[in-house]
Amino acid sequence: MRVTTSTLSLTVADVDASLDFFRTHLGYQVAMAADGFASLTRDDAAADIVLLRRGTEVLPPEQRDQRATGLILALTVTGIEAEERRLREAGAPITMPLREEPWGERLFQLTDPNGIVVQFVEWAAAEEPAAGSDEPEEPALRVISPTEDDVTASPNARMTGLAAPSRGAAELSTWTVAMEAGRTGPEHAVSREQVWTVTAGALDVTCAGRTEKVTAGQTFVLPPDVVRQVHAPQTAEAHVAMRADGVASVPGTEGTRPLPWAQ
Repeated sequence: MRVTTSTLSLTVADVDASLDFFRTHLGYQVAMAADGFASLTRDDAAADIVLLRRGTEVLPPEQRDQRATGLILALTVTGIEAEERRLREAGAPITMPLREEPWGERLFQLTDPNGIVVQFVEWAAAEEPAAGSDEPEEPALRVISPTEDDVTASPNARMTGLAAPSRGAAELSTWTVAMEAGRTGPEHAVSREQVWTVTAGALDVTCAGRTEKVTAGQTFVLPPDVVRQVHAPQTAEAHVAMRADGVASVPGTEGTRPLPWAQ
């Protein structure tokens, strides 16, 4: 089904009174008229209106004495305040003043001489950040492309920072580790849990005196504040995730050290 036009047919006691109301206050034009009948239209998206006098024989017998009650003709407009002011100044019968509902609907109502209620509606616009606001809207998605500036090289490994507080993340840091065959990282502990996923090769991981071989496709979890050491028996790569505020410590030394690739 394809609807080409919409028409609202209203049975009223006085066709001429409603005809004058719709032309005077709502900008409708007469498309066709006869005794006890009028067809009204506008040039925009408003529904066409047909006015029929009560008792007319064009209606089925059971409908001839009915009239338009309990019906609201709702027109969604822009600039509702100006419309309400225009109609009030023109003496239109405003029967419900302009108001705004909690859900954002702004509306007021007129009632024509035959009791037809016409409602003007405009939806309140969502608030936008003020110009020059110190709190710009956060994007829904951040895409991070690492550069050479995000790479930290040590004698034993190459760390490439991905997500971190300095690169768009608020809570987590992630990075990749690349180690050549035979390289061994220093013994150290980290204040936050780390989750490693080996993406290529294999790693021998010693944690709390226990050593495990972890191969590509496997994940291991390192608990916080426990001494660990990572050795690459073959060229290997891994992806690491950690809470962003983790720091490292080395047995036999004082203080902690930041992880530059996770900052």
